[in-house]
Amino acid sequence: MSQTYQTLTFHHLEAGAGYFRPKQHLPEHITADDPALSVMTDLSLVTTYTTELDTPLNKARETMMKRGVRMLLVRDAEGHIVGLITSRDIEGEKPERILAKAGGSWEDLLVADIMTLQPKLEVLLMEDVAKARIGDIIATLRQVNRQHAMVVDIHPETNRLAVRGI
Repeated sequence: MSQTYQTLTFHHLEAGAGYFRPKQHLPEHITADDPALSVMTDLSLVTTYTTELDTPLNKARETMMKRGVRMLLVRDAEGHIVGLITSRDIEGEKPERILAKAGGSWEDLLVADIMTLQPKLEVLLMEDVAKARIGDIIATLRQVNRQHAMVVDIHPETNRLAVRGI
């Protein structure tokens, strides 16, 4: 049984046209009793910003500012997470300490020099966060003096743990 299909009409792209970007809608008003998932950045819904080990620190900082984020995941050539770098890392004492010890200039520093390595990264499980309230997450972060926590979940394509949220 043969079907007849109709062609669609092409139109010209207007000057100044933008493009859609993944966007997670976060609530305007929250309380400590709201579900923790309501404030988690879900990386299955928004773009994950990453950088590489050999990226100059200036470029990593520029990427964060341009993208409006305060953290980048650091990945290797295969796309595996090997660490993370935050704006606190870049703006803190670590770069100056490294330069005082090893010499060189700020422009010589790379992401690999100051990032937090994967073995030191602690994560929360999605199954725990899914049951938690915002107040639970605040208490957890305060206990370890952090602003963010990574959340891992089983990736449906690989059946392995992967970073799902922040």
